[in-house]
Amino acid sequence: MQSRALAQLMMNGVRPIGDRLPITRNPALQMVREAFDTVGLTPAPRGTRCRSVDEDTPGGSVRGMWVTGRGADSSAGVLLHLHGGGFVFGSRKTHRHFVAALSVATGRPAFLLDYRRAPEHPFPAAADDALAAYRWLLASGYRPEQIVVSGDSAGGHLTAGLLADLSRRRLPMPGAAVLFSPFLDLTGAELDDRDAVRRDPFVPPQRARECGDSYAGEHAGSRRLDVLGAPKRRWPQLLIQVGDTECLLGDSERMTESVRAAGGHCELQVWPGQVHVFPAFYPILPEGRAAIRYVGDFVRATTSVAAAA
Repeated sequence: MQSRALAQLMMNGVRPIGDRLPITRNPALQMVREAFDTVGLTPAPRGTRCRSVDEDTPGGSVRGMWVTGRGADSSAGVLLHLHGGGFVFGSRKTHRHFVAALSVATGRPAFLLDYRRAPEHPFPAAADDALAAYRWLLASGYRPEQIVVSGDSAGGHLTAGLLADLSRRRLPMPGAAVLFSPFLDLTGAELDDRDAVRRDPFVPPQRARECGDSYAGEHAGSRRLDVLGAPKRRWPQLLIQVGDTECLLGDSERMTESVRAAGGHCELQVWPGQVHVFPAFYPILPEGRAAIRYVGDFVRATTSVAAAA
């Protein structure tokens, strides 16, 4: 019932605005950023501890927030989360409550990266920030198999891009990766056809392409942006959670096929009736809470196997 109500609310309230309002130019950009930042008013689970980080490292500046849920233990490892928002909005404010729930479920502290956003900082700024944060965690004493990388929406692209960068640079891979409704094909090649068959309650195809273009900038043809076509031979185990109402569903399906074709493991979960990044709505969605619990089980199972190996 809650899922149907949320989808209907988005279809009638959010989607019509998105269809009409370009979001990557001021003043609309600033309005959208401020509107999304109000999500930060959502309370984090009781017992959550947060600490801001702003460090200059040899690999680049690392800015973000440690989010530690109740019962989380750093000896279990760490979660590096790359937030969504179409590369142009989203922040530690919008995702603090979600990452706190992931910290509780996985039993480990989470680092929520505050990467540079487009259009002020187009590609490769956010991708370089993700790589710098991963190297910083390694330099801080975490073993690769103790690190789990997760990302939602555009953060899913940054997560896949990070894995591809690590592979190309022959750097050690994390123990596992989790993608929530990832936005992977920045050209949006399939979005209109899918949206015509089943209208996405949340994401207008033209706004997704606008965000992708804003992030890619003059580097639209860069192979670092083609995460679906990147070699995946050394990638860790992946979990993808996506809703079947999403026009972005095809991105998850194509990523799954690509990983499996390379001999890797990718578990794709398509949740009926769910909207874009539905686990972030866990305070009101039972399915969101169930999805996050499963992420915890997946992380513990895969990282224990990686550590034993």
